[in-house]
Amino acid sequence: MAYLLRTLIILMIFGIGLTLGTAFHLFSFQFSHIQIAIPAFIYTIFAQAFVMFYFIGVSRLTNNVYLILKDQKNLNELFEDPPKDLAPYTKKVFQFVQESTRGKRQTIPWTMLILTLGTLGFLLGGAHDTGVVSKTTHIGVVYGFLAATIIGFFRQWHYLGRAHILLRKLKALFSIPDNSM
Repeated sequence: MAYLLRTLIILMIFGIGLTLGTAFHLFSFQFSHIQIAIPAFIYTIFAQAFVMFYFIGVSRLTNNVYLILKDQKNLNELFEDPPKDLAPYTKKVFQFVQESTRGKRQTIPWTMLILTLGTLGFLLGGAHDTGVVSKTTHIGVVYGFLAATIIGFFRQWHYLGRAHILLRKLKALFSIPDNSM
């Protein structure tokens, strides 16, 4: 799943780059940057929503496993034959909980900033097109969006890899097949 999400955010960067390149007349297409910005930003919303919910899901899964171990209820969901001493499992899963929470906290604020600045830039682009705001206002917000997107991209890339490895370790700890969640 992490590889799919990495592909989605690479395509997102490509769409944003194509929009900016067209706006600065680096590329010449039959479409204006406005016509490219509409599907590019809709796709950005799509990709960022997937990334955000992936990190929420990984954190939720590790928290659920930790609660099962801590409460010692429904242990048959994790083990065929539950061991007597759950301390090593609890300790390891607690580390997974901390790591998944860290990944969520390091990526979701950037996702929200990307979506907020992208929406403002998109709306201010329409406002500039109708003459309500100046071009510099629109460009300033778009530069902020671009900076947040670049920083967020690298954070998401890094933590997607870490979350992928974390899920593999969690599944290996309880002998869960890789293709199940």
